[in-house]
Amino acid sequence: MGILNNRDNQFWKDKNVFVTGGAGFIGTWLTRELVDSGAKVSVLVKELPKRGNFQKLNLEQKTNMIFGDILDSDSLKLFLDKYNIDTIFHLAAQPLVQLAYKNPVETLKTNIDGTINILEAGRVNEKIKRIVVASSDKAYGSSDILPYDESFSLKGEYPYDVSKSCVDLIAQSYGKTYDLPVAITRLSNVYGGGDLNFDRIIPETIMHILNEEDILIRCDGKFKREFFYAKDAAHAYVILAEKIQELGLKGEAFNFGMDKPIEILGLVKKIIEISDKPSSKFKILDIAKAEIKDQYLSSKKAREILKWEPKYTLEEGLKETYEWYKEYFKK
Repeated sequence: MGILNNRDNQFWKDKNVFVTGGAGFIGTWLTRELVDSGAKVSVLVKELPKRGNFQKLNLEQKTNMIFGDILDSDSLKLFLDKYNIDTIFHLAAQPLVQLAYKNPVETLKTNIDGTINILEAGRVNEKIKRIVVASSDKAYGSSDILPYDESFSLKGEYPYDVSKSCVDLIAQSYGKTYDLPVAITRLSNVYGGGDLNFDRIIPETIMHILNEEDILIRCDGKFKREFFYAKDAAHAYVILAEKIQELGLKGEAFNFGMDKPIEILGLVKKIIEISDKPSSKFKILDIAKAEIKDQYLSSKKAREILKWEPKYTLEEGLKETYEWYKEYFKK
């Protein structure tokens, strides 16, 4: 199955698109879809990960690489003007929950100030027609009522979650105060090839399986999450951006996920099943800190308003992901 469905992709032909964090995990898959759809993509990167998916997909030769920092507001304004940008996807962030717990200042500064810089650069540039800002399901904080839908208040508690609550609210404010054509994504847990953050459950589990090591589960195994394939996530960004002008979106947020939560232990067992090492063992450490126990989304709004649907089942996504890491660890 390819990234795109069979819709007409002329929308993106020759559009000048700016993607912050475009060489990151999700950003790479988004950049690939935009390039394949005919967009002229400029990618803001702080540094390229070694042996990353961006290089594997040969995107260095297919995009305009801009090495810079999301915290440099003056340079951002210059980049947008110089490359005649009309569309911004803002994904650059410190994305790791556990790193945020250990280093809250860097996380809050990068995620909040970086978003303000992008929105302000877009506000003063009349050429900007659409902006998509990456929030997260973590922006909702914890709740006894599940699944989360877009009517829920944003009340992050831990550093990463708070940063995303702030990012989300700031983007909403710019949309409603300045009529900025901005929309917000709140994605459930994204997985897929190219995620080199091995403290996340799926890449960490696959790494242990391939290395014939015990799989380490940091929580009690009963935390409930949903897992959303990276190619579907990339497509969600693209569909949302396409609809911003058509629907007059100004500060509107949309959840994207599978609407099918699973316990962490069940997920690990499913990965073992699809692997070629079914005798793999696991250990439950129960040491997770600053993490919400159960969290999953309703994507009803995106399905009804944007006419969006995920294309991959969890099993299909996990199989492709497992093969990606199998090849990665061969080298």
